[in-house]
Parts: sequence; structure tokens; C-alpha cells
Amino acid sequence: MTHDPGVAAVCLEQPLPHLDRVFDYRIPDKLRGTVHPGSRVRVTFAGRLVSGYVLELKDSSDYTGKLTDLKRVITSEPVLSAEILQLAEVVAQRYAGTRSDVLRLAVPQRRASVEKEPPPDPAPVVQPPDSSAWARYQSGEAFLRALCAAKAPRAVWDALPGEDWPARFAEAAAATASSGRGAVLVVPDQTDLDRLDEALRAQLGPGCHVTLSATLGPTKRYRAFLTALRGGVNIVAGTRAAGFAPVTQVGLVAIWDDGDEVHGDPHAPYPHAREVLLTRAASAGAGCLLGGFARTANAQLLVESQFAVSLTPAKPARAAALPRVVPVGDDEDLERDPDAVAARMPTVAWQAARAALRAGSPVLVQVPRRGYVPAVACQRCRSRCQCPRCDGPLRLVGASRAPVCSWCGVAATNFRCPHCASSRLRAQVIGQERTGEELSQAFPEVPVHFSSGVNRIDSVDQEPAVVVATPGVEPVASGGYGAVLLLDTWALLARASLTAGEEALRRWMAAASLARPASAGGTVVVVADGGLPVVQALLRWDAAWFAGRELAERSELRFPPISRMAVASGSPAQLEAFAHQVRQVAHSLGVDVEELGPVPVDQETERLLWRVPRRCGPALSQVLAQVTRSRSEAKAPPIRVQVDPRELF
Repeated sequence: MTHDPGVAAVCLEQPLPHLDRVFDYRIPDKLRGTVHPGSRVRVTFAGRLVSGYVLELKDSSDYTGKLTDLKRVITSEPVLSAEILQLAEVVAQRYAGTRSDVLRLAVPQRRASVEKEPPPDPAPVVQPPDSSAWARYQSGEAFLRALCAAKAPRAVWDALPGEDWPARFAEAAAATASSGRGAVLVVPDQTDLDRLDEALRAQLGPGCHVTLSATLGPTKRYRAFLTALRGGVNIVAGTRAAGFAPVTQVGLVAIWDDGDEVHGDPHAPYPHAREVLLTRAASAGAGCLLGGFARTANAQLLVESQFAVSLTPAKPARAAALPRVVPVGDDEDLERDPDAVAARMPTVAWQAARAALRAGSPVLVQVPRRGYVPAVACQRCRSRCQCPRCDGPLRLVGASRAPVCSWCGVAATNFRCPHCASSRLRAQVIGQERTGEELSQAFPEVPVHFSSGVNRIDSVDQEPAVVVATPGVEPVASGGYGAVLLLDTWALLARASLTAGEEALRRWMAAASLARPASAGGTVVVVADGGLPVVQALLRWDAAWFAGRELAERSELRFPPISRMAVASGSPAQLEAFAHQVRQVAHSLGVDVEELGPVPVDQETERLLWRVPRRCGPALSQVLAQVTRSRSEAKAPPIRVQVDPRELF
């Protein structure tokens, strides 16, 4: 006769930091045998019903009072595995958050009908993949051999232009699966996931993997989640939340383009997918792969600290794959050529586009901003034009229409500059639609297509066309683009951001990677000073060199990833109260925390930053979590806290 423990330790699904602990509940006789570690249950707390996860079953409780009974078992399915629980706890500690918030990201919404479906058959045996494509990278084949041998290699991979990176990720997953282990692959968005899904099917065959993303819908997502949980597959690919996928015996975690901002979760505690995967790899003893065309300073730190090896292109492979990259100024060329003036392009860029179109190839034009003219200024005094109603920035939505406020949407009819009374406007930033209008005039014989986050194109055919795209949504051209033009580069480089150069190179390399090799006529024109280090990195296709420079500069300035930083934002009074508590707790724990700020965000909000050496990061998170719990218990207004945010200022 089996023994059924009578007490369940439950983690409540609630947002209050001071309740982020385990509560014991009595399991009534009618529910015994249906409650398991990882099950979802309903319990009474503070007079109301709340959901929670059973973390542990035990015979007795340390609580000396009378235990409240569990009310209901939502599902006996152990949806929260011990490994994912441990991962959630570590992630919550790192980001000064709560276990409940992390579990909300990790476990998808339940669908009862899916749980009634029969369990899937075990995934078929996977054979080791062909590793010849990895021979183009230094140590590339050795990395795959280590995965096949059930080892845990760690690498940062700089992909060649034109690389079929989904196929390479699929080969790494296959190598891991051939050793009897699982793989978790994370990509930025659904378009990337669709490409990876197709590559995995081609490499592994049917029934060997599932995908996880919010766009699947609740039912399909929960089905994929249960398939992995029940052991039906051991390879999961998805967007950022897939880092918590319930894959057993993980042998590889991989992330593509870790510099993409969408890898940072916008929900508390704001974890980054890269850090989630690295944490999981360390806990599970798994290998890890950070891949991309560009390289972040965070990835470079992994290499320089000898945590990971660098998989860089071999020189012959680089020379064969690289398109012709031409940096060009935008002043004298524009003055010399009337056609270039009409298209807002230097002569070299215009000639490259014309040659590609005449050869029957598409042309990609990357512009930093969507819209028509996202920002305007006074033609006479150059003052930025602001809304008379709310002081928001004015923009143009068409060639002959009145400027419109970007904040309140009100048209500023008959606008006059408050400084000089002029009614004439000039463009501060040219948007995607205006660029397309100018290109249509320059190349009237070919169609102009637009791809943006609002209206994305995934692919284009190999025929004459101009594609105007914003960064990150450039469509793939079958056979590659004949020319890629990178316009208005100053808009990326002039951003007041710690990662401005890194982000510019990441976006340029992603676009340039879609061009044909130089041997096939592929040309990339970047309208920027060729002497800039970021442009030099693009010319040489040397992301590692630029990442090393970025890391060295941040080390000198003591900025992340060399240091660990946190940002809090709130009203001035509440922020000062929070900062006072941080100072007190840090002093009591012996943590030396540097305070920066506060700085105003708007009329009602300020930001405050804290900085510590990287080795003291856990201590900083502990301080912030303790203060947050204390304020929560005192019912003080909440303060938004982010550890290692993407944007600091």
C-alpha cells in the first residue's frame, strides 16, 4: 500500500514580493493521490482563492497552527519540473524578482482538452549530422564533434554573410540529440522561428522537435509544451520564453542574435534570454552556442574570460562569402549627380542599385525609421518642431499634409515656429515611406516594396525590385540581393545609448548578410565615414574585433557587462525613499554600492542607477530584492526595478 503525504508546499501565483515564499497546505483525503510535485492547485489565501504550484509533498509542516486545506487540483499533470523550478528560482534571484513572476513566463496557460490527448510516441533516433559546413569556421567541426560525444562545448559563433544559420543550428541540435540529449534553441521572432522550424524538419525529419512561441495560440502552445514535458521530443525551438522549455537531459542551449532587443522580456523581472540559457547550461552541465552575424560585448566577455571559444570564419571562407562593401560620404556625391539628389543617395549607391536592377536582381535599402518624415524642424532656425498642445514631436505623414503630433495625434494646422515665426519645415529624419517615394522617382521602371514591423515581408523573388526595409525585418531574397544600401547611418550612430555602435553594426551586418558574394556581383554601400571603427568592422566582416573594442571601452568606463547595474524609476519622493532603504540594507550586508543619479525622465518620474563590480552582482540583486519585499509588506507604492537593463540612460 502506497503512502500519500498529507502536506503540500505551495508557491502562490501572486505578484506581491513579500509573499514570494512557500506556504504549507493540508491535503484532504479526497485529494490524496491526485496531488504531485509540479501540479497546479487552487488554495485559499487571505480569504480568496488563488492558484499555485505544488513544490513538494511532505508528511508534516513546521507551521505550528492549523493548516488550511487545498481546495482543488487544477491538474495532476506535473507541469513544473524540478529543473525548471530551480532555474526559475535562480533567474528570480539574479533579476531581484519573484519566483511567481518567472514561473508565469515559464509555464504556459493550461488547456484541459490537451491534457486528455494520448501521450506522444518517443522521438525517433537521430543520427550525427554532416559537419562539413562548419569546416568554414575555426574550431567549427570540433564543436560539433564534442556535441556528438556528449560533451558540453561552449562557443560564440560569428556567422559568414549569406550563411544558412537555421541549418547550422539544426545540425548542432542533431549532434546533441545523437548523443541522447536534448537541445533548446531560442531565436528573436516568429519569422526566424519559421526558418529554424523548416531547417529542423529537413535535418531531423518529422516528430523530433516542437516550437514554442506566443503566436501559436494557447492550445497549440500548451500541446507543444506537454509534448516536451512528456518526453515526446527532446528538441525545442522558440522565442525567448522557450528558454524555460521542459526538455530533459539538456545537452545544448543556443541563441541566435543575442543582441536583438526582443530577447529581453518586457515583463517583470525582465530577464534576458541569453542569461536564462547560460544559467540553465551551467546548472545542467550543457553546452551553449551564441550565434549571430555580429557579436555583443556580453558574448565577447564570455570569450575573453575563457568561458567560451570563438568560432570565427576561416580567411578563405570569409573572402569567398563577403560581398563588396563600399563606404561613401554623402556630400560631394550628392552635389555632383542630379539623379542621386532625387533619390537621396550618393552616386556610388545609386550606381550599385542601378547595376543590380539591370542585372535582374533585387535591391535592399535599409532605413532606420518607418513612416514618412518622423521628425521635422524649422527651415529657418533649425529648431525642432513641437506640438502646440502637448510639446510632443511633430512629424509628416504625407507630402502635402499638415504636420501631426507623434504623441497626441493632433494635426498642427498652420504651424509656425514659436522662435522665428517661420512656417517652412525641413526633415530632421527621413522615414521609410519618403525614401520609397524618392526611390520610385529614381527607378520608375521597377516596383518598390516596403517591409516594416507593421507590414513585414518575409521573402522576395529574384527579379528587379527595390525593397525598403527598417532594421530587423529585411526580407530574404532567393539567391541574394544584388545590392544592399545602408542609408541614414547617422541616425543609428548618434543614438544616446551605450550600445549605439554595437547595435548599428548588428543591424548593418544583418542586412549585408543578405547580399550576394562579391564574386556574384553583390555590393553593399554604407553611407558613412569609412574611418569609423564600426564601419571598418563591417568592411572586414570582423565582429570579434569590434566587440573587443567595445568591451575594452566599457571596462575602462566600468559599464556592463564588466560591471553589474540596476535601474529604478518612480516619483521623486518614492524613489528617494527607496534609495534610502537601499543604502541602509547595502550597509547592513556589507555591500559597497555606487549610486548614480537621480535623473529626470519626465515631469513626474526620475531614474536612479546603482553599480557594482560584476562579482558583486548577486549581492546587488539581494539588496534590491530585500528592499522591494520590505516595501511590498509595508504597502508602499511599487518602484520599477530592472537589473542589467538594455538601456541605462
